[in-house]
Amino acid sequence: MKLQISDIIKGGINTMLSKETKIKVLENFYALDFVFFGKPVTSITTCCEAVMEDYMSVKGALMSVMVELYKLVDHKPKVIEEKIDRAALLKNASKNAKFAREMCQKLVSTQKGKADIKAELREALKMDKNVKLNDLVEYKIREKAFRLATDNLLIASTISESKKYSVMNEWSGRIIEDSYKILRDNLVESAMLIITSI
Repeated sequence: MKLQISDIIKGGINTMLSKETKIKVLENFYALDFVFFGKPVTSITTCCEAVMEDYMSVKGALMSVMVELYKLVDHKPKVIEEKIDRAALLKNASKNAKFAREMCQKLVSTQKGKADIKAELREALKMDKNVKLNDLVEYKIREKAFRLATDNLLIASTISESKKYSVMNEWSGRIIEDSYKILRDNLVESAMLIITSI
């Protein structure tokens, strides 16, 4: 897709986010904490501040990618008439995270979910044969669940609230998708480190 200044001036390309999309970004920023920890990350005490800083940096980068995705797919969530404050954001974030976790539990328990986890286990065992199998199984299940919950929270709702999600099949969409996957995996890894350090 070749961007022309005249397209922007005429309004052919959405370069600004709506109020509702900006609220969605903030809501998802908080919801990610609820997906991983069940509460805001700021209420967690961890032994290693560097891990916490890494988590926050990667989460911010992931949300930046989501902003680009919202622009690309012409994100149009429902109009919000009422005022949204921090308490309302946290309440919605918690509710959305709970739903995302419920959906991922269903997906992890499917045949495909189990097969994916088994494949990841085989790959991990090739790398390190001295690992405790029970610990590795638990880790891989939680990792897969967190990735699926993150996808459900961020991507599923984006697609359902977008006008032109077919652009995800174009070059720019694939670049955003690849960036998203890398950052999502890094965020899950950081969250897992925080959980193990609590």
